[in-house]
Amino acid sequence: MTDDVLVERRDGVQVVTINRPQARNALTRAVAEAVAAAVDELDASDELRVGVLTGAGGTFSAGMDLKAFLRGETPAIEGRGLCGITQTPPRKPLIGAVEGWALAGGFELLLACDLVVAAEDARFGVPEVKRSLVAAGGGALLLSRRVPVNLAMEMLLTGEPLGAPRAAEVGLVNRLTPAGGALDGALELAATIAANGPLALAATKAVARGGADWTFEEGWARQAEIIGPVFASEDAREGATAFAEKRAPVWRGR
Repeated sequence: MTDDVLVERRDGVQVVTINRPQARNALTRAVAEAVAAAVDELDASDELRVGVLTGAGGTFSAGMDLKAFLRGETPAIEGRGLCGITQTPPRKPLIGAVEGWALAGGFELLLACDLVVAAEDARFGVPEVKRSLVAAGGGALLLSRRVPVNLAMEMLLTGEPLGAPRAAEVGLVNRLTPAGGALDGALELAATIAANGPLALAATKAVARGGADWTFEEGWARQAEIIGPVFASEDAREGATAFAEKRAPVWRGR
């Protein structure tokens, strides 16, 4: 990884920190490649169960680095989207931990996250139209799947930000914390998730994420394909055995 992105492991949780506070964690090509490599590691590692994506210095991310954009640089990775996650999110759960601003591409990274924990004074926005740009990293395409359509349209067409309390009211944010507490709140949530069966987590995410694009009949068929191996796994037997024996399960991911 580069100094622009810091990656660490904490008890089965991978913490990925965008580390350009002097530039409000604006997204460059180097940041994009490092974040993509981190989530690839998240999915490949048997030791990692959940990812947390955050920003250093009290800001999540101000979005694409416009100076880099003028140089012809892009933080989108072909076939994978912004930072390698907006088109192809990781298989494992990913939590966004937000302090300060999450704007433009920074906000779009949150749409690739499954859960969001935010400080009470955090703010979210898609101001691309103010620069005659389009929220093409997932904002225009996906925001209306996360919030009511009329609110999505207001955010996208005015470019005006939304405060964290309101974002929580409409379901965009799962948990609010005091200022400075977003990462700790995200780690607490991640620990709860990481205690569950890893095969079941990945399969549940696949069904929940994919279901929006499937017809009713297709959904049942696709779900059966995804969950069949989970129900036949050693972990499924371990889960039932641990329940019967009144002990904590020991997951092996198989």
